[in-house]
Amino acid sequence: MHTVAVLSLKGGVGKTTVALGIASAALRRGTRALVVDLDPQGNATTSLDPPYTDATLADVLETPTRAMLERAIAPSVWSEDVDVLVGAEELELLNDPDADPQRLANFSRALDELDREPLRETPYELVILDCPPSLGRLTKSALVAADSALIVTEPTIYAVAGANRALEAIEKIRKELNPDLRPIGVLVNKLRVRSYEHQFRIAELRDNFGSLVMPTAITDRLAVQQAQGACSPIHEWHSPGAQEIALTFNMVLAKILRSTRAGRHRVAGEDPEGPDWPEGPAPETPEAPAEVSETTG
Repeated sequence: MHTVAVLSLKGGVGKTTVALGIASAALRRGTRALVVDLDPQGNATTSLDPPYTDATLADVLETPTRAMLERAIAPSVWSEDVDVLVGAEELELLNDPDADPQRLANFSRALDELDREPLRETPYELVILDCPPSLGRLTKSALVAADSALIVTEPTIYAVAGANRALEAIEKIRKELNPDLRPIGVLVNKLRVRSYEHQFRIAELRDNFGSLVMPTAITDRLAVQQAQGACSPIHEWHSPGAQEIALTFNMVLAKILRSTRAGRHRVAGEDPEGPDWPEGPAPETPEAPAEVSETTG
């Protein structure tokens, strides 16, 4: 069971979009997945639209037992192969910036329970942690429990500072609480390929973070909002923009599953050898002279 934390310490960058895109790619690939909604806004839970549960992640963080997990996990509207550990507004009350290590470890204990005794016959191969845009107990708990961390950013003036803060947080947790944690990459979201500003910021990210910046980006497409509004996986939203983004999420998932550390158990059928990243196109750098209107579709 590989656990990946999807995080950004800046709001509005589309972190939940990325978490859901990875879940959609996992569903298309046949990889059984659990999406954990750690963000008190609950957008991942809303998009996955599970049936009502009488417990939420807030209860699991306080009582990390298998019985509580059974009450807080439900199948998504997408498929029975994508489950949700349901979020709630009450999570904000638990987001203490100075939580002690024992409380930070509760979520990791809960995931260990799932690994030891799966809820169903087919265990989860991938757990996707949708973190809030702050460095309190919720994000720290995710990093303590995770095998890898994916940083999401926008190609804006704040991108380098935000990604650097996230990397510093990952490194601090790695040194103090989770020595196996590793940053898996920096993923640029909401890219407008004809914007010189966006291309400049991507170059700036690569100057600062080198190969950690993923060689492909998520373009800014209306299809993303349409699919989320319809509670549909992006892979099942049939438009050219959606299919372009779906291919990118396939590569992001491949990156996660090919990471050198397999997590709590080796993903079924995955060869630990091979390239770290499947070949794919880098973000397009336009040759057109003038920046065009940045519409999406």
